[in-house]
Amino acid sequence: MKRKTFIKNTFLGIAASMVGAEIVFSESIPEHYRPLILEEPDPYKLFNKSKEMTVLNNRPWNMEAKAHLLDDKITPNKYMFIRNNGLIPKDPDASNWKLVIDGESVIKPKTFTLNELKSKFKQYTYQLTLECGGNGRSEFNPPAKGNQWTVGAVSCAQWTGVRLRDVLDDVGLKNDAVYIGYHAADTHLSGDTSKAPISRGVPMYKALQEETLIAFKMNGEAIPLAHGYPLRLVAGGWPASASGKWINKISVRNKVHDGTKMKAPSYCVPCKPVAPGEKVKAEDMCIIESMPVKSLITYPKTGAMIQEARVLEIRGHAWAGELEVKSVAYSIDFGATWHTCSLESPVNRLAWQHFSARIKFPQKGYYEVWAKATDSEGVSQPMLLPGWNPKGYLNNACHRIAVKVK
Repeated sequence: MKRKTFIKNTFLGIAASMVGAEIVFSESIPEHYRPLILEEPDPYKLFNKSKEMTVLNNRPWNMEAKAHLLDDKITPNKYMFIRNNGLIPKDPDASNWKLVIDGESVIKPKTFTLNELKSKFKQYTYQLTLECGGNGRSEFNPPAKGNQWTVGAVSCAQWTGVRLRDVLDDVGLKNDAVYIGYHAADTHLSGDTSKAPISRGVPMYKALQEETLIAFKMNGEAIPLAHGYPLRLVAGGWPASASGKWINKISVRNKVHDGTKMKAPSYCVPCKPVAPGEKVKAEDMCIIESMPVKSLITYPKTGAMIQEARVLEIRGHAWAGELEVKSVAYSIDFGATWHTCSLESPVNRLAWQHFSARIKFPQKGYYEVWAKATDSEGVSQPMLLPGWNPKGYLNNACHRIAVKVK
């Protein structure tokens, strides 16, 4: 009897946590009844995602694409990764949505409705690369805690909105402004509304860049709920955690923002290289800013089989945080030699670039095709895993696919 009571109370505790409120009349719930809140929703239907996407977690929801799903030059919603820290807001009302601009370093704090943002400020559209700081975490050894992303926590959609700099110009900035921090409508997994799941930000130079947007459209339509509807911050080229979803307030700070997940080890790496598995003090960690140079082969799918003497056409994307990609090369002999790929210029700054190549294989057998990008400062991807860090961030090792020539 005690065990049954314990199990029932556990279920009710989980349900209350998910709802974020007391389960009224819980004493009347039949013994074997499972509350609807505990029924597992279908994430593919819930978020309009392809069933080829991989679910890593459901509390909070986190999903990634496989490399071959990211072949589009502009990432469609169905293949965009989802990275959440808390519970997605339920049915946010865009007609009553407000964005507060405040903080120690604002001259005149203001509140804008969504319609006021759209009508008062000029709208811009940019294609912007967003990548989770932990993309590739699954390859680190010793293993790092967190979602075990492979290569699919990256996207490059079109975002439409108003420039954050224009809104900040409207409220006025004091001379001591050094950082902005966002606040959002998602809730903590515990249901405690006094806790923020995440509240991060960027330095003023990033906030004032032309491409940093307060966005309300993705790929020409209202932003899907899982990606921040009705309003989100988009700061391309930096870890996607800097691009807050469901934002309702932006604070201009006279110090580095101190919101949730701004302090080490969250989104921080050792300032200097450390040995694998080594413990790192918080004061020896640096906040991640521009993401490193990286590439992804999106065609063909790994495991491809081709006939002998056939030419294999490969293609993919490359990106380099704040920088531009200068070149991409491929290798079929495990990095012993490299051959140049064709590379397109970005459609705008902070968008990924598309590469392609035609490959002839010397004989039948098993091959791996490796891709390596080099940024505009001459920094190239490492062929294998880069320096270890406690949270498994910034894995930009060369992407590889398997090919069999028969």
